[in-house]
Amino acid sequence: MTHDPTSTGQGPGTRPGPAGSPRVPYGAGGHRGVGDDAAGHASGAWNGPSPEQAGTDDPLALANQLCFSLSVASRMVVQAYRPVLEPLGLTHPQYLVMLALWGFQPRTVKDLGAQLMQDSATLSPLLKRLEARGFITRERDPRNERALAVSLTEKGMELREQAMEVPARMMDRLDVTRDQVHLLNEGMHRLISAAQALDPDPEQSPPQDPRDA
Repeated sequence: MTHDPTSTGQGPGTRPGPAGSPRVPYGAGGHRGVGDDAAGHASGAWNGPSPEQAGTDDPLALANQLCFSLSVASRMVVQAYRPVLEPLGLTHPQYLVMLALWGFQPRTVKDLGAQLMQDSATLSPLLKRLEARGFITRERDPRNERALAVSLTEKGMELREQAMEVPARMMDRLDVTRDQVHLLNEGMHRLISAAQALDPDPEQSPPQDPRDA
């Protein structure tokens, strides 16, 4: 779980981070990786937990907490998406909804919520904003009048072409390769499955920043 394919070795492509922290990748020309302030974090480059905690065997040391690393990584990566998604007129949560619809549509709100692991209270404002911007429509499902079917408009389908460059731009911004992204995704999927097995209620979703609705 703690293995970092970019942290081994002393050769080109890595540089030492703070004492006891993983090595931080960088690209040609001193390109900064996700361990630096590539995400534009307000406090500047993230230097990791304090040196006195890093690398200890203390089970409560901050440096040893997977939840802390996941929390920081999630905030910083989402923040790194903002300038990339702004030209598309999307927030990151809206981008995830569009990704799901570009994969398959029309689909019901319930189906979208299940795939995105978001409850209806979180998803509804996102859909309302996307509809107001002309990217989607919400209509009664002819097969089930009690359900809403979400479909892409022509404008929403055209947006997919503009979004094609987002994955490559984000890999460049975070200084990760396609293979590294694949390995990270595999690990995250295992974690998600394990956590979901503990509480399989699909209606549970973390609180969302209202600015990202």
